[in-house]
Amino acid sequence: MKPTSKKINALWGNIFPGASDPKNGTTTDALLRCLLFRKLSRRELKKVAHIIFERTYSSGEYLFEKDQPGAAMFIIKSGLIKIVVPTQSGKEVELATLDQDNFVGELALLDDSPRSASAKAVEPTEAIAFFREDLNNLLDTNPEIASKIFKELAIIIGQRLKSTNEQLYRNNEQL
Repeated sequence: MKPTSKKINALWGNIFPGASDPKNGTTTDALLRCLLFRKLSRRELKKVAHIIFERTYSSGEYLFEKDQPGAAMFIIKSGLIKIVVPTQSGKEVELATLDQDNFVGELALLDDSPRSASAKAVEPTEAIAFFREDLNNLLDTNPEIASKIFKELAIIIGQRLKSTNEQLYRNNEQL
């Protein structure tokens, strides 16, 4: 059962309206609904589907933890995850709750810098992992597909940066 209130925001959630479709479908369908792959044709999506990995997470299991090196981004195929940051007292501060068709950890496609937060399954969750190494290999084998993905990644990161700046500006105005 999904919580009635979600903290999905422009920083972590889908930032473009109309990106979600309630049908779960195939892995290719899930990729099609993901903003990062929206410019790919069905044929190109099928090629990407061959290099991604599906994983099921139990409630309470981490997709990744803060400070771990990033190696992959994750697309939520079904289920619910929370983005959390652990505090020194051992508690967690919740940043966002993400559901189907949202994605997290996309900066890992660019480098292996440590994760800035943890992603934890709230309920049984199916996720698709897309690894940086596989994207880099795709750049060698199918540069047109990889360049489309990198371009969308740049747009999404830029949009999230703008949104973060706006949120910080609004918070400073309130002080």
